[in-house]
Amino acid sequence: MQMNITGKNIEITSAIRNHIESKFKKLEKWQVEITGCQASFSEQPNKQKKFEATVTIPKGQLVASAIHDDLYAAINEVEQKLERQLNKLRHKPESRRADKPEVEEEETE
Repeated sequence: MQMNITGKNIEITSAIRNHIESKFKKLEKWQVEITGCQASFSEQPNKQKKFEATVTIPKGQLVASAIHDDLYAAINEVEQKLERQLNKLRHKPESRRADKPEVEEEETE
């Protein structure tokens, strides 16, 4: 998986990079082919941190973002949102009700 991390108005430290990479490694457990990941974070004027991530998969893209006072909390929140999206994508074919129970009609005479 190719990962691209950018920061606006914030320096990317090795601790932040390691935290982001470890969180996105967890997404591989959903057994969905992830071809790329674009992560960016910035500091808002009100001192809150905004973290956005776009994960590219063969069927399209998954996008999540979060704003929090703590950058690590925002990263964790985005990772949870992406996990929910991957879970839904992975289990969607199973959740369709293909085998609907047939209703038997009574004959009236």
